[in-house]
Amino acid sequence: MVGDSLRERGKARRREAILTAAYELFAERGFDATSIADIAEAAEVSPRTVTLYFPTKLELAMEHFNAFVDELAAALHDRPAGQGILDTVEEWLREQGDSRSKFDGPYDRMLESNPHLKGLCRERLTDVVQDGARLLAEERGWRPDDLAPRILAATVASVIGELTHRSEPGDLERAMTFIRAAAATLQPGRSGPTGPPGTGSQ
Repeated sequence: MVGDSLRERGKARRREAILTAAYELFAERGFDATSIADIAEAAEVSPRTVTLYFPTKLELAMEHFNAFVDELAAALHDRPAGQGILDTVEEWLREQGDSRSKFDGPYDRMLESNPHLKGLCRERLTDVVQDGARLLAEERGWRPDDLAPRILAATVASVIGELTHRSEPGDLERAMTFIRAAAATLQPGRSGPTGPPGTGSQ
């Protein structure tokens, strides 16, 4: 048991060293200009060790964010019976604010230096939030393709992006007040012709 525990701690330390080295190098040199060998040297491990933990450079770059959005997806789907979607999002954001990771700073700097990675993160977050919008539509009796859940999903995704990268005390409360007010004013859309203004039936 002691040996297994030591091995697990050793694996965790190597994994953290690889992630830290990668995010710092991606921020300093750029994602494309950084090789697996560069990361291995900075983390003081072999290139093979890096690829054993993270088979591709992109998986390594996205690891921290993927874990982040996976937690959000799990929170939405595993929420207690009777708990609303917006309440779940607020509770999850509050927990995130209370448990900042040591990878957050290096990861934010990496994204600022690599806009295409930031775009990939935005796409992944949008996918998860759109799934949440479907759950919200079910909760409120809306059609999944109604404008209301789609608009709320876009708003929530933007709020999450802002709060997780830069926020001040009270920002979460202000953001959730805005989201709840928007939700209260939105009504499910009517079925029928849709399109740009002026293209519907006359």
